[in-house]
Amino acid sequence: MAEDDRVLDIVKNALLLEHKGKALYESVVKTTEVAAVKDLFGWLAEEEVKHIAFLAKQFRRLSRGENLDASGMEEGHAQVTESVLTLEIVQNVSGAGYEAAVISAALEFEKRAVAYYSEQAEQAGSDAEKEVFGWLSRWEVTHMEMLAKVDDELKQDIWFDNQFWPLD
Repeated sequence: MAEDDRVLDIVKNALLLEHKGKALYESVVKTTEVAAVKDLFGWLAEEEVKHIAFLAKQFRRLSRGENLDASGMEEGHAQVTESVLTLEIVQNVSGAGYEAAVISAALEFEKRAVAYYSEQAEQAGSDAEKEVFGWLSRWEVTHMEMLAKVDDELKQDIWFDNQFWPLD
């Protein structure tokens, strides 16, 4: 497989990954009744739209025989507010309910995205590839860390509620 085809396939797989994430997050927005979870997943869906737009631009460039374009990538990824992240979600979500399950599923999804982009950055055949996929990996890490924090708080909450602590 030619180098150009390899990079094009990577971008196609990345686009598919981002579309799946967007679909997952939009489905949660439609089905949850917890406002903070709706806000979090709405924000995540918007983030996926940004990733899709960026990757679509790269796909068009590669399809025209051009290289990846790493210009215009800002490092400051938007963050959802801390209060939406933990307190409100933990207070309104059952640790064993639907919302907790989709938070865990989203966390696993983001871990896969980080792994995919990190691997592509490590195996990059050019500086532009390394920069683009490294940037996407760092962006996904922000999502993963956010979801991990919420997931951990929910676990702590359910452990406390059910007295799952070791006895002295």
